[in-house]
Amino acid sequence: MNKKEAAIVSAYTGILIGSFDEAHEYMEQIMGRPLYTHELACEEIVEEIKKKSWIDFINIKIVD
Repeated sequence: MNKKEAAIVSAYTGILIGSFDEAHEYMEQIMGRPLYTHELACEEIVEEIKKKSWIDFINIKIVD
């Protein structure tokens, strides 16, 4: 798993894998705006992040 994939998994599942900074950067990218850390406690924001990261999540390729 590379750093981008770890950020995607973190955004979709809500379980941090790897660096918070990289996950936060990815979440800001998919949200299209700055994302303040206190917003991660908001259920509506978390659901929006999950929805917006879904396509990237399901497109992660498993390789040997």
